[in-house]
Amino acid sequence: MNRLLSLALGVWIFAGPHLNAQTNLWVAADGSAPFKSVQAAVMSVPSASNTNPVIIHIKPGVYKELIYLQREKRFFKLVGESATNTVLTFGLYAGLTNFDGRQIGTFHTPSTTIDADDFTAENLTFENSAGAIGQALAIRVDGDRASFRNCRFLGWQDTILLNRGRQYFENCYIAGAVDFIFGAATAWFEKCHINCLGSGYITAASTPVDEPFGFVFANCKISGAKPDVKTFLGRPWRVYASTIYLNTEMSGVVRPEGWNDWKKPEAHATARYAEYNNTGPGASWTTRPDWIKQLTGAEAEKITVEKVLGGADGWNPIAVQNAPFGANRLTLKYGVAGRKIGAGDICDKMITDQGRAARPG
Repeated sequence: MNRLLSLALGVWIFAGPHLNAQTNLWVAADGSAPFKSVQAAVMSVPSASNTNPVIIHIKPGVYKELIYLQREKRFFKLVGESATNTVLTFGLYAGLTNFDGRQIGTFHTPSTTIDADDFTAENLTFENSAGAIGQALAIRVDGDRASFRNCRFLGWQDTILLNRGRQYFENCYIAGAVDFIFGAATAWFEKCHINCLGSGYITAASTPVDEPFGFVFANCKISGAKPDVKTFLGRPWRVYASTIYLNTEMSGVVRPEGWNDWKKPEAHATARYAEYNNTGPGASWTTRPDWIKQLTGAEAEKITVEKVLGGADGWNPIAVQNAPFGANRLTLKYGVAGRKIGAGDICDKMITDQGRAARPG
């Protein structure tokens, strides 16, 4: 591959000697960018690093494809212009049969699978379009330190599988009906809108016994698509399930009892379900079962992003987002009317950026 083609596919821009580089790729369903599919862009770069992340810019459109981010592709970021018009979708569901006549099962249905660590997504919709037909994942996440901001997740049953690792969701919209946020991972949901499309259960955590936290919802909103929809806040997929709601607005879609034990009475002594300072018709504490914990103010104050997601490496997705430079700090357009960026453009950009970095004030 010659130098010019390399520049067309991946742009390396250095803004001063102490700042990170990044590789930029562009995807457009209408063919106005080097890639027409997200998966093709993902496969074009074998790997990335924290000093040279890969940023895949996705133009508005509906991308009907299976997307798989392999384990070795750390530090990849998918960025759309708007979640409402940039949709990554497919329609597999558990009841489909394979060539052997066997059903494919839940875990083979994700439209998008994130197997790599240090993944980020912004301004995108992740969808499974199968509808109310059973288990059908919009996304499965197995990678650690994954962040999602301003994204939508659309499905019915099992919309989001957080299988392991740690994840952070901020200003996201999540829609489903049955167990539509589930898995064994540790995840923080900040200012997210949870919309219940049908009666069922929001969460089905399978938190391991040795993990102190499972799912934490903070400053979120829970609504129902129709007046007759009723939901539980969660039920334990495994008996040590951990789910906490903090300062969350709960409409009447939430059943008075709030929680379900999945016919596992032993979970009353093992599940770690808690609430604090929730509001709205669905937040009535007096109707909750006695095996649900109501946190005190002092207890709730200790439940922070840093505490829940920090782990052994001290990961803080908020600090990463607010870093002075990096994968989240540079916005590049593909060019006027889809014009490809050539070597001259890149050199001009490098000279301009370095000149600005050298100027005081």
